[in-house]
Amino acid sequence: MQNGTMAVFGCEIDERAMFERRAADFNVGVLCVTEPLGRANAGLIPPGGAVSVNHKAPVDARLIHTLRDRGVSYLSSRSAGLDHIDGAEAKLAGILVRGVSYSPGSVAEYTIMLMLMAIRGACSILRRAGRQDFRLEDSRARELSEMTVGVVGAGRIGGAVIDRLKGFGCPIIAYDPHPRADAEYAELDELLRRSDIVTLHLPLTASTRRIIDRARVKRMKRGAILINTARGALIDASALADSLERGWLASAALDVVEGEEGWFYNDCASAGPPPFARLLALPNVVITPHTAFYTRRALDDIVFNTLADYLKYKGGNPS
Repeated sequence: MQNGTMAVFGCEIDERAMFERRAADFNVGVLCVTEPLGRANAGLIPPGGAVSVNHKAPVDARLIHTLRDRGVSYLSSRSAGLDHIDGAEAKLAGILVRGVSYSPGSVAEYTIMLMLMAIRGACSILRRAGRQDFRLEDSRARELSEMTVGVVGAGRIGGAVIDRLKGFGCPIIAYDPHPRADAEYAELDELLRRSDIVTLHLPLTASTRRIIDRARVKRMKRGAILINTARGALIDASALADSLERGWLASAALDVVEGEEGWFYNDCASAGPPPFARLLALPNVVITPHTAFYTRRALDDIVFNTLADYLKYKGGNPS
């Protein structure tokens, strides 16, 4: 007898292959659906089955009610963050919501790459090289070892960033309400005042939304660099654009950005300007489409943990 069935929505080709292979190990039935979960395709969920979604599509109150009507009691997101799911409504509906853990190295390595790109002005260098302009920058770059890095959020991913930064020999300051990583800790405003680079690794909640607002941008060092590989809405995008245009901050490197929904993961070449067009136009800003997590190891972790966590919920024993 199978240990239940899980409907996996927004399932890409490589995910499908891995889910179908891993499902046999866990003796869990899987139904893989390419399209994201919506009210139109929720009827595909086996009555009483579990559901897995990714971070790309919201699960709002109406969709929660639809899941409840299908007898769903377990909703898993193939992401660490759960800000795309109406958790309060799910709790009222009796649906348990869980995220999954995966290799923190995927995001940590990408974060370090963005830091180095920002420090060395890689974005503007590449743009000029594409126009066959091979002149050096007007001013020489700094090296990471001589810069103080402030890590905002020192959980699994922030901690992995701290571990990697130690190899560069740079001073590190961390902020986290629940200190875990081996680092010097400081209050957020002090971290902003002292750091040459600030990198964000907090979950998006009501208390962290726009935690880097206009006032906090002004508290940052003149010439500082801001990195974000967590959630776009941690930063007030308008305040950041103003600061960069006025020259207060030196640059930003963003794998996530406020207003990315509906733009990232789509070919928008023929569309109008996105909500973050001001940032996109700046030569001292690197924007990538929420891709830091996108590695083979992270995929393997996500699929394994999605099924293992569901089996624990069902009372089984994961392989």
